[in-house]
Amino acid sequence: MSSSPKSNEEHSDIATHQHIAQQAQQLALDGLAPRKRKRANHKIHVPADHKPIASVMLDVQATHLGRTFDYLVDQSQDSQALRGVRVRVRFGHQLLDGIIWKRQEHSDTPTASLRFLERVISPVIVADEAMRGDIEAIADAYGGTPANIIRLAIPPRVARVDTWLTERAERTQRQNTQLPFGTRTEHIQQSAEQAWKRIQSQYSGSDQLRNALQAHATQTVVYQTLPGPRLWAKDLAWVVVQSLLEGRSIAVVLPDVRRLTDMASALAAYGLTPFTCQDEASGIYSGDVVTLYSTMTPEERYRGYMALASGQVSCVIGLRATMYAPLTKRPVYIVVDDDVYQYADGFMPYPQVRHVLALRARRHDGTLIVASHARSAMSQWQIEQRQASEVIPYRATLKTHMPWVRWLNPEDATQQGDPTAHTRLPHRAVEAVYQALKKGPVLVAMPHASTSSVFACGTCHTLARCHICQGPLQSAQAYAPQCAWCGTPAVHFSCPKCGGTQLQTVRIGSLDTVQELRDVLRNVSIVVSTPDQPRGIVEQIDYSSVVVLASYGAIPRIVTPHGYGTYRAVLLIDAWVSLYAQGIDARIDMLQQWMQAASMAASRANEGQVLLIGQADEAMATSLMQWDSSILAQEELQERAAAVFPPVISAATVWGERDAVTQTLHDIGVLDGPWATVHCGDMDWPSVLGPRPIAPEPNERGQLDIAQDRVRAIIRVSHDQRDELALRLRASIAKHAAGRARTELRFAMDPKDVL
Repeated sequence: MSSSPKSNEEHSDIATHQHIAQQAQQLALDGLAPRKRKRANHKIHVPADHKPIASVMLDVQATHLGRTFDYLVDQSQDSQALRGVRVRVRFGHQLLDGIIWKRQEHSDTPTASLRFLERVISPVIVADEAMRGDIEAIADAYGGTPANIIRLAIPPRVARVDTWLTERAERTQRQNTQLPFGTRTEHIQQSAEQAWKRIQSQYSGSDQLRNALQAHATQTVVYQTLPGPRLWAKDLAWVVVQSLLEGRSIAVVLPDVRRLTDMASALAAYGLTPFTCQDEASGIYSGDVVTLYSTMTPEERYRGYMALASGQVSCVIGLRATMYAPLTKRPVYIVVDDDVYQYADGFMPYPQVRHVLALRARRHDGTLIVASHARSAMSQWQIEQRQASEVIPYRATLKTHMPWVRWLNPEDATQQGDPTAHTRLPHRAVEAVYQALKKGPVLVAMPHASTSSVFACGTCHTLARCHICQGPLQSAQAYAPQCAWCGTPAVHFSCPKCGGTQLQTVRIGSLDTVQELRDVLRNVSIVVSTPDQPRGIVEQIDYSSVVVLASYGAIPRIVTPHGYGTYRAVLLIDAWVSLYAQGIDARIDMLQQWMQAASMAASRANEGQVLLIGQADEAMATSLMQWDSSILAQEELQERAAAVFPPVISAATVWGERDAVTQTLHDIGVLDGPWATVHCGDMDWPSVLGPRPIAPEPNERGQLDIAQDRVRAIIRVSHDQRDELALRLRASIAKHAAGRARTELRFAMDPKDVL
């Protein structure tokens, strides 16, 4: 069909108007130029001549993306794109940060499909070859990805610090060629030799400790410290100084800021200085000891990390994250109180300090020293398996440093006719307080107040346990009490001690303690130090006749003109709580708290005394009175072997939505096949305990969704299957995530809080 003349004229007019519009210019106000369009800058990339492929570990926390991705290195980036430096790359439609893991000649991905690096963020190496190997080993051991560990181990970059590192590179190299402490070396050597003579005279096995610091092979030492205020810090300060004199690097991991301060003071007594800015004008940083803690600024944390990574400083002390410190010279690792809950990281893959340090020590022929008052079950197991040597005080030295320790057992007091035997402060304890107040302060230590409850026998009040796995019982809505470990209902309970069949609920914790003390101790000054009170924790008090009521972990220090003092008497009240505390390490944790409080008492030569008041486990009370935690550790290890729990075997927990957990148990092969049982002792035991229901998590509004079907299962395997179990669990989680499933599914290896 042909067009009409009118239609042709309309098209002609439209074309004319379009041509005029293209030639016209947009009017602009005076002083405002028209906006100029940026021309696309199509840079021509040329791959590097040598190893043009960079394998980059991206900052992506998804398990199914936990691997390296290959990118091309431009010729202009070749000199800076070294292994271990930070880079920025394009991943899909995003720009992500990453670390070059390695450089190579070829890639499994076709070259035409590879993208070039966007840019090198900084030429400073933040993860050298040893650190990258440690990151991979830790990730494999806990079933995570290297990106999970990088997030925890390497602090975020601060550009100002990278500039400082570049400018100070030459001076750092010159410093590394000098003596460990420069002109102070001779004086520090003399101080260390004097301290060694003291340690050698006080501890059995001290020669093995010194040999471990001089050896070139992996060794583990279990160090049981003497009682006394900060005496443990003085002993470990010698270990730090001696390691530095031997040309080794050292990291000390501590559970809290208070003990971090004690350790820093003990090192300062040798003349070691903190790594700080010495000159604000020039920005020069120097020192002997890097300190890492949670309240540091990002710049301070990154500067300290890079000082260790570059070898400028060889000593670091700090909290949990110190386990990732990049040490470079035959490392020595020290962990204080290895069983505390603070050492379990709260982020995936939930690594724990002791296992991480042991793994790094094995990789680098390092030395691991575990120091504490109360020995853990793992330490006892390693000593019995001859995987660790022990350093313990001589009995004669203990008598000199220990206070008098007595156990006021209500049963014994009742037989002696004491009408106040079952009160929180019996008559003998009150009398001891008044006598001690004539000479100085008195400490009354108690457990933290709690609202939790457990089940006990209604006849003899013994903690009720599962008849299958010996786990503690917990309440279940509309059902009989069930085991907290394997989920078995306690429908036919029978107490193994007295044969009782009734259960009763026991509330754990201490309430109204202050008022009770005021009623018993008239006209006495009382200082309260607990996290629950309005004043909070009292850090220190002057030496005076005062009663201090404090919860464990919040005990004030006694300050005298000559330094820290001691309490004339220490009362450990509510010892009965230890009989009902839950958790696999509950008894060892409580003994550790008792010993830490008792170590703040004066020695028996100075008439110091400790009173343990109330019913308590006999092994715990004996360990405290003899200051020999191996008594409880041996009993604990025997019970672990009977219940088939770590450290005699390895374990993991899987939790989440029921169908997802069940599918994971099938995928890793623990429900049937060779892994369905674990051999312990002379018997084969089921590998899986559970799954058992767990409480639902709150939703976005903070409300509990009772429709959630969340369960937890415990998996037990032999030690030689532990690493393989972690890899199988990681593969199952990656499969679950790759399928875009929205249901919860998580796991953790050897978790302290669940077991």
